[in-house]
Amino acid sequence: MARIMAIDYGGKRTGLAVTDPFQIIANGLTTVETKKLMEYLKKYFQTENVEKVIIGEPKNWDDTDTHATPLVRRFLEQFKKEFPLIPIETVDERYTSKMATRAMIDMGLKKKQRQNKALVDEIAATIILQEYLERL
Repeated sequence: MARIMAIDYGGKRTGLAVTDPFQIIANGLTTVETKKLMEYLKKYFQTENVEKVIIGEPKNWDDTDTHATPLVRRFLEQFKKEFPLIPIETVDERYTSKMATRAMIDMGLKKKQRQNKALVDEIAATIILQEYLERL
């Protein structure tokens, strides 16, 4: 079977998570500098079978766009041009960064470890993916 990938897209860093090949468990993959994201995805897709990509769509609590929403939409268009055979779907990502920080506290990570923005982004991508799997 193929994996599903989740992307927590950001202006500086992008968190990535993937399922196992049976699409049961969501695992954090890595955090990539956003400017190197397309290069990373090209390499990853050459070695791993990914059937779908989920990307968090930033929205405010009142469903209006955030400052990051246009960045995600531009990336979506670029992704569709670069990888036309891989379906990409947007999902609500509200509060995932806060949930990631809460998860880090619950895991017992020290304050200095919780300030690692790359880890927050990777955990947020994992939360996006796990929520998606639970809805299936």
